[in-house]
Amino acid sequence: MTNREILSFFDITEKDIRTYSPLTLAFLGDAVYELIIRARVVGEGNTSPKKLHSSSTSFEKAAAQSRLLDLIEDELSEEEKDYVRRGRNSKPRTMAKNASTHDYLNATGLETLIGCLFIKGDEERILYLMNKGTKENEE
Repeated sequence: MTNREILSFFDITEKDIRTYSPLTLAFLGDAVYELIIRARVVGEGNTSPKKLHSSSTSFEKAAAQSRLLDLIEDELSEEEKDYVRRGRNSKPRTMAKNASTHDYLNATGLETLIGCLFIKGDEERILYLMNKGTKENEE
């Protein structure tokens, strides 16, 4: 199911991407990121929910997201880098307990980018970047 199908199903009209705050995009991007990671982990084989959770959370921590962003940053267009900057420069009201400020803001930048790409309907780009970043992160 694509973003366009979801919007159409709920009769939601498309809006200018620039009208969304970075934290709103990050909120959406976090969910999209988690879904992709969980699908990838399940795709590696059927196992216990505890092992699935452990595998997926290793990718979902702020430090892992920050590292993934570092690995794909050279691949990003100027527009994509701008969304990452907007996410990094946002003023989140909370910080993760087990993450540095740098990692947390980088993770927010990555989530903002993913949310932006999802709103734009560019799921292929999200998957390309996620695949590249997670493969390099494992090496």
